[in-house]
Amino acid sequence: MVRVLLSGNEAIARGAYEYGVRLASAYPGTPSTEILETIAEYDGIMSEWAPNEKVALDVAIGAAYAGARAMAVMKHVGLNVAADAFFYVSMTGTEGGLVIVSADDPAMHSSQNEQDNRCYCKFARVPCLEPSDSQEAKDLVGVALEISEQFDTPVVLRTTTRIAHSHTLVEQFDRLEPRAGNGPLDYRVDLAKYVMVPGNARRRHPIIEQRVKRLAGFAETFPYNRVEMGDRSLGIVTNGVAYQYAKEVFPDASFLRLGMTYPLPQALVQEFAGNVERLIVIEELDPFVEEEIRLMGISVEGKCIFPITGELDPTVVRECAI
Repeated sequence: MVRVLLSGNEAIARGAYEYGVRLASAYPGTPSTEILETIAEYDGIMSEWAPNEKVALDVAIGAAYAGARAMAVMKHVGLNVAADAFFYVSMTGTEGGLVIVSADDPAMHSSQNEQDNRCYCKFARVPCLEPSDSQEAKDLVGVALEISEQFDTPVVLRTTTRIAHSHTLVEQFDRLEPRAGNGPLDYRVDLAKYVMVPGNARRRHPIIEQRVKRLAGFAETFPYNRVEMGDRSLGIVTNGVAYQYAKEVFPDASFLRLGMTYPLPQALVQEFAGNVERLIVIEELDPFVEEEIRLMGISVEGKCIFPITGELDPTVVRECAI
């Protein structure tokens, strides 16, 4: 094991290598471009640019259907282009693990909007993982692949510009040997699972809803959803790079740091809320977590304090909280 300084994008590429991804396809766009550029430097992964994001996702889906671990990479607006493929693969599931990297761009450094793609995850019933630094960016690739294979679902790994381009230390290991089954499957026909004509789709939909319930139960003990108890007068629920800002500004507060933002671990949130006097959510862009917590009947503050547009940073968090 060696430790090296990697950007979040480089760390995701390293995760693809270490955790046995065999095919990666992407359409370039900041802040995600460097992921495939870095993957292309590794042996053992077929990597290719696609003419658009839907094609990139379709190619990755095909590999996953054939039993290989696969990754599709795009910036946030790319998921608009790939939405048709995104929704159908949620309904069908896959054979091998499938990770879809969505790199969101708060403050629109190089984008036409700053949409929050966690909303897509809830819409399509697809789990969403969010790293807080480069080490987690690498590790969550492997976790996402395991979740994908365990629950028969694609998994979104959502990053933001600051995670994508910031550098932190990352532990590197050798590439894992392909697991049994992580390779081409014997040819078979499974029309009920993979051909989404209405009759088959009606039978699949309840299966997808049950999958979400199982994932919510899994989220309760998911190790990247962690509680850090400190001063109980203030409890902060946060995720992604916002966790780093919140820790800097409120070092003594209690934290519930969410590595899985959809589905939320409701029991864990309720327990945390019951152990603090005041509960706030610090998150970039939409009040996604805040609204989910409010739907649980829990009193919470968030966008009444912090901006709904633009990037957060320690200065913004500090000034808004005064």
